[in-house]
Amino acid sequence: MSQQVKGVVADGKGAPVRVETIVVPDPGPGEAVVKVKACGVCHTDLHYREGGITDEFPFLLGHEAAGVVESVGAGVTEVTEGDFVILNWRAVCGGCRACRRGRPWYCFNTCNAAQKMALTDGTELTPALGIGAFAEKTLVAAGQCTKVDPDASPAAAGLLGCGVMAGLGAALNTGSVTRGDSVAVIGCGGVGGAAVMGARLAGADKIIAVDINDHKLETAERLGATHTVNSRQSDAVAAIRELTGGFGADVVIDAVGLPETYRQAFYARDLAGTVVLVGVPTPEMKLELPLLDVFSRGGTLKSSWYGDCLPSRDFPMLIDLYRQGRLDLDAFVTESIALDEVEQAFERMHHGDVLRSVVIL
Repeated sequence: MSQQVKGVVADGKGAPVRVETIVVPDPGPGEAVVKVKACGVCHTDLHYREGGITDEFPFLLGHEAAGVVESVGAGVTEVTEGDFVILNWRAVCGGCRACRRGRPWYCFNTCNAAQKMALTDGTELTPALGIGAFAEKTLVAAGQCTKVDPDASPAAAGLLGCGVMAGLGAALNTGSVTRGDSVAVIGCGGVGGAAVMGARLAGADKIIAVDINDHKLETAERLGATHTVNSRQSDAVAAIRELTGGFGADVVIDAVGLPETYRQAFYARDLAGTVVLVGVPTPEMKLELPLLDVFSRGGTLKSSWYGDCLPSRDFPMLIDLYRQGRLDLDAFVTESIALDEVEQAFERMHHGDVLRSVVIL
């Protein structure tokens, strides 16, 4: 059997999204149907709508979500009916070369549901990041479900499914920020704000937030930044160096992903410092740096994909910190919206006034 639910569909490059009736199959082997409770509106969903990731329209958008497992297919042992879960788009396979080497956060063979959700006319849908959670219910691989404390707010918990985890992980996992470090974060939207919070959680001594938007810088201060730099008004590299005794920061996180912000990050780090790229560049972007500077400055240049997270390890731990009052995930929830307000949320995203709009179902 299958069931019909409402979901947000993008069916043409740049065309406004619309709410449609979609058909969700019963879960097959290794699959689960999840009743979605909340799903954040992430910039990646806008990339899908614009055709910037693939052209496999129509898409079922949404991926930053939490919900309750409604049913599971044969062979599923990770979760059971009634579990409160965060959905993740990097379900580790357990058998690829990264998993076999004990580095499952680099899994090269992430799992998705084998069956397809569809429109009522039979048109198959491509779920965003293998999830498709702007919907009342969604079909995923069971490994994409991570069980967490059911007392957590779904709106806050779901944000760990993508953007907030990316930022936290850029600081905690990829950047390995430790007590006493100086950290600069370039770009203070949802991901950059989470990187600021991650640096504070790790015990960084100095946390410098850089953006061109004063409203985002004010938000970064609330999330833990000790200093702010408006790079429209000041030279970001010079300001970061001045705030770190002329040396540069131990860790610089580029949460924008533009060639110019990466160059800022590169030259704003201390000798033997670390640059972490977590902002996603577009395919046409090119970077040019003097190779001698790469050599002579030493240190490490890293990319952070999903915050180098392992959902089974990181999600429950971070939710525990949230429940203890040590990680303010609620601070990222700017507004709650309905399914039919996703298009308007995309518009508000451009103005920089929201960290996250969250669809509540």
